[in-house]
Amino acid sequence: MTTGLIPGGQNPDPRPTGGLPQQRHAPVGQAALHVDNRSRSSVITARAAASFEPVGRSVATARSFVRDTLQGWGFADIVDDAVVLTSELVTNAVVHAGTSADVLCLRSDDGVRVEVADRYPEREIPLQGQAVNMGNLDREGGRGLQLCAALAGRWGVEYTPTHKQVWFQLDLPERPVGTRTAGPSLPADLLPLADGRVRVAVVQIDRTCAITSWNEDAEELFGYAAEQVIGKPLTDLAAWPHTPGTGTGIAEALQLSRWEGSYGIRAANGRVASVYASHLRVRDTGGEPSTVCLLVRDHERAVLQTPLRVPTSDTTTSSDGQSTDPFEVFIGSPAPDDLDGLLQRTVERARDMLDGDSAFLLLATDDETELEVRASTGLPSARQRFARVPVEAGPGRYGSARMPAVHDDLLAVPGAVPLLSGTGMRSVVTVPLKVEGRLTGSLGVAAEGPGRYSNEEALRLQFAADRIALAVESARLGELERLRRGSLSFLVEASDLLAGTLDRDQTLALMAQMTVPTLATWCAVYTIADQASDPYLSYVLHEDEELIDGIKSLLSKVQPPDPVPTPGARVWSAPGEAAHQAALRSSMRSLGLSGGPTHQLASGIGPTLATASAVGGETVVLPLVARNRVIGMLTLGKPADEHFRQEILELAEDLSRRAALALDNARLYSERTAISQSLQRSLLPPELPEIDGVEVEVIYRAAGEGNEVGGDFYDVFPISDGAYGFAIGDVCGTGPNAAAVTGLARHALRLLAREGLSGPAVLERLNSAILDEGARSRFLTLLYGELWPQEDGSARLKVVCAGHPLPLRLRQDGTVEPAAEPQPLLGVMEDLELYEETVTLDPGDVLLCVTDGVTERREGTRMLGDDGLADVLTTCTGLTAGAVAARIMRAVERFASDAPSDDMAILAMRVPGLHQD
Repeated sequence: MTTGLIPGGQNPDPRPTGGLPQQRHAPVGQAALHVDNRSRSSVITARAAASFEPVGRSVATARSFVRDTLQGWGFADIVDDAVVLTSELVTNAVVHAGTSADVLCLRSDDGVRVEVADRYPEREIPLQGQAVNMGNLDREGGRGLQLCAALAGRWGVEYTPTHKQVWFQLDLPERPVGTRTAGPSLPADLLPLADGRVRVAVVQIDRTCAITSWNEDAEELFGYAAEQVIGKPLTDLAAWPHTPGTGTGIAEALQLSRWEGSYGIRAANGRVASVYASHLRVRDTGGEPSTVCLLVRDHERAVLQTPLRVPTSDTTTSSDGQSTDPFEVFIGSPAPDDLDGLLQRTVERARDMLDGDSAFLLLATDDETELEVRASTGLPSARQRFARVPVEAGPGRYGSARMPAVHDDLLAVPGAVPLLSGTGMRSVVTVPLKVEGRLTGSLGVAAEGPGRYSNEEALRLQFAADRIALAVESARLGELERLRRGSLSFLVEASDLLAGTLDRDQTLALMAQMTVPTLATWCAVYTIADQASDPYLSYVLHEDEELIDGIKSLLSKVQPPDPVPTPGARVWSAPGEAAHQAALRSSMRSLGLSGGPTHQLASGIGPTLATASAVGGETVVLPLVARNRVIGMLTLGKPADEHFRQEILELAEDLSRRAALALDNARLYSERTAISQSLQRSLLPPELPEIDGVEVEVIYRAAGEGNEVGGDFYDVFPISDGAYGFAIGDVCGTGPNAAAVTGLARHALRLLAREGLSGPAVLERLNSAILDEGARSRFLTLLYGELWPQEDGSARLKVVCAGHPLPLRLRQDGTVEPAAEPQPLLGVMEDLELYEETVTLDPGDVLLCVTDGVTERREGTRMLGDDGLADVLTTCTGLTAGAVAARIMRAVERFASDAPSDDMAILAMRVPGLHQD
């Protein structure tokens, strides 16, 4: 089909120039041809032309062309008559005459003229003055001229040697002034208030939102002269209310065909004037669109505001004279409260109303690009629930869900209604559900026999659809609001759970447990270690635990989905296909068709078929993207014959984003924890050496969760044959910074001591090394000593106590005394004068060395202190070194109920003597 539009001016003669047209005049009498002799000299304001091929579908296309043209011209009152007449005349041309048809629509001041021409002039030309047989009313064809005579104000037939043309003219009806939107008469005190003179600003906006016209009332209302604003965007002046949840702005409102509402205009004085506006989108004779805006002061909105009116056709009268809502007549009373109940009753009533075998109802997505099956009756399977089909399934009227359609036989047009494929339905009628011109759904009724429905049934079904569309949309919005509230609660709870753990395996389990069964019947999580690694099946969960192993085994044999970073869910058909093949092989083996014994395989067919049914529905994959990298995939599945709702997929996408970040955080935490633990373990001394004649025991506790090394440290190491070094120290502070100085001190002590230096020399060089660290240096208290076991069973020690808590000596008689004198700590002064003290431990004596985390253990205002430690030590007479250290640690832990806030180290050395174990 080719179309063209020539607006404005005088109408060019559309007739061929190959010969003079012949026009027949009708005689007076019954069934006469009413032919107009008046020349076409009226002013033509617009012209639209189209050509149609000689095929059956051209009739419907011609109807749509005429309907769209007249509605675009604003002639809705005569659209139906024009469409009926055009349909008959084009049918005569393309169906009966078998030629192409040319349709010409002419707009004039007083009406519309439509001309239909074909290329089959070899017809009998009725002579003037003769009666013409208009045909039997019961015949299929031959009624075109009868309809022209009955519906058109003027009509005629014109012949040329190559063309035949039938034309008709429809006059616009005259409407009495004030009767279309008349309101009741009101007393003067009830009329809306307005200023002495109501000013209506008329502003015209072009397609770029720029002002092209600004009248005097606009100048008066807002203070701008026309030359100040013409050419500027209206958006510069409009103060549009930004309502949360509303995406429409002034630019969008200007693109709508009609709009009414309130906003503000920034006046020349800088203030915002509240206005009530009515926008109308128009097109000039050149086809250029623009918007005409009428604006009044907001308190004078009654001048422009469209009153709410209830059409009289929306109510009917029952037998007892009471008004009845047509919605209740169709749905029944009481109406179902829930959306699913309302939709199910709708399809059942629609099927019964048209005496169909099945019915179905689909709801449109928010962007009106797809329809989702929400209710059906009479169909052989429920597999269609939540399945999605495109709104525009093909070219032409019957390929769009936006227009009513009647299909006489689906076998003649396979796939015309994909929803009914394989159901045995032959004829179907579908109508759209619309609310305020927006497509919200589609309602259809189907029958097993062909040719069951006509346009009359389509009109009846459309009437019902118009009555229920608003109720269905209200129920859908209510359900959507409840679903969104539930989704927000679900996501908040999911975020809390995912944020509560940094363990990778626990995060994987939480991801699956949150999706099953809330979002899906089963779930599988694939993880990707790095960009060079393949996806790995890490976790599988099904609401029936007995099926988990079967699904895991099936997925392990299927190639994992591709790690595509594109957001959103994508369908993955591999699991369903693999399950189907596995079930088919199992069934064949159980029937002995595979050539092997059947009794050995019969026990395995049950789980295989159950697994196939579990994963036989729709399966979708959502990428787990964190920090611009795909770290895995979340796979959700439904059992056989089930589909996902769009709202569920959107919720799953939100969950996948949160889960991906939680999973990546768990991975990073695990990696950093492993690194931290490895580094901390390197700071701890190796196993304690075995010292002949001396028991040595150490207990070490680092403060803080996850810390293995803090600011306290200890070491016992061999220096030379028969000589051993020991140390216990405390770096100022805790955590990694203190641990760094700890490592420096421990390794430096070993190195310097093995160089044969004395204790004071070792500590002086360590002091210089700490000061060389500069800003990273820290204070350090240190007790360093060297030990020589003696042949008589005693042990000789040389000790230097640099600012550290003094070591305590426990004798066999239970007395406790300090074993050294206090000296300056390290890391403060460059020049230190340190000295060493000699101590001899007799058999049975214990030397206890601790850090200040032990002596400064607090409970409120109480502190354990040196005296408290000495009191505990007096009770340790006769105990081994390990028992002494354990008793000291228990006493420290029991002293206060709170967890220790400082590092603690306990080093106990005991000389058992020659004859003691």
